[in-house]
Amino acid sequence: MIMPESGASSPLVWFTSSYSNGAGGECVECALTGDGALIRDSKTTDTHMIAVSGDAWRSFVVGLRRASTRP
Repeated sequence: MIMPESGASSPLVWFTSSYSNGAGGECVECALTGDGALIRDSKTTDTHMIAVSGDAWRSFVVGLRRASTRP
C-alpha cells in the first residue's frame, strides 16, 4: 500500500470503534485511504502506522461482524 504524502489535498480522517469509550484505554484509530486503511495507536498518534490493503481491511471488518453476531 502507498502511504499518503504529506500535504495531500484531502487530510486523513481518523476514527475509533463505536465500542471505544474514550476513557484512555487500549484503543486504535483507523483512517481509510484510496486503496486501503491505516491503523495507529490512539495514545501515540505521531509515531508508527500500519498500512493494510483494501482487501485485507474488508476481510477484517467482515470477520469482526461475523464474530459479533455469534451467540
